[in-house]
Amino acid sequence: MKTIECDAVAGCDGFHGICRPSIPDSALTVYEREYPFVWLGVLARTPPSHHELIYTHHERGFALHSMRTPEITRLYLQVDPAESLEAWSDDRIWAELTARLEVEGDFTLRDGPILDKGITPMRSFVAEPLRHGRLFLAGDAAHIVPPTGAKGMNLAIADVRALARALEALLRGDDTLAAAYSDTCLRRVWRAEHFSWFMTTMLHTDPHADGFARQLQLSQLRYTTSSRAAATSLAENYVGLPFA
Repeated sequence: MKTIECDAVAGCDGFHGICRPSIPDSALTVYEREYPFVWLGVLARTPPSHHELIYTHHERGFALHSMRTPEITRLYLQVDPAESLEAWSDDRIWAELTARLEVEGDFTLRDGPILDKGITPMRSFVAEPLRHGRLFLAGDAAHIVPPTGAKGMNLAIADVRALARALEALLRGDDTLAAAYSDTCLRRVWRAEHFSWFMTTMLHTDPHADGFARQLQLSQLRYTTSSRAAATSLAENYVGLPFA
């Protein structure tokens, strides 16, 4: 066994890494939420059907059309967490995507061979503070967002940007940025957590929602798609906020 001595540890080892569990439970506060659905994601060898992302709210569940390359399309379906991949044949996947992505206008969903498929859990998670002594958490080691808001990698990059500046100053004897690191990152983290929760709850079909909750959801969706102010707010959060 070897011992490595260092001035600081950057905990960038993901949600299942060893850095966060190394912090005493008494020193961490954890906030989390599990959602009652998951994403079934597929990669298909077919050109994207549109040059834009398409988010779909449907009574049978959420669907998303996105692109990876000019020849590869990435698509997602909301499914029940109890569903297995074996229950979803390629034909069933394309039939469900076609039904949920049926939109007005000149649009046809292109199908093709499915190259890969997988299940993505949906959860929100934050552990704070992001610093314990000389151990600094960054990225998925500290926080998880549901993928609806497309904020996971953005948050990790923002963390590492702030951490790099803090460590550079710390190793020169100035701990000002290191002391502020957690608070600096958490302001952005919680904004992204809220936006990701907002997109997830607005677009997915909640199997436990009653009629009142359903009408509130539809009202929010109508407002977001009809109000310039609401659309501007969504765009600001989706594109990304300025770095601290």
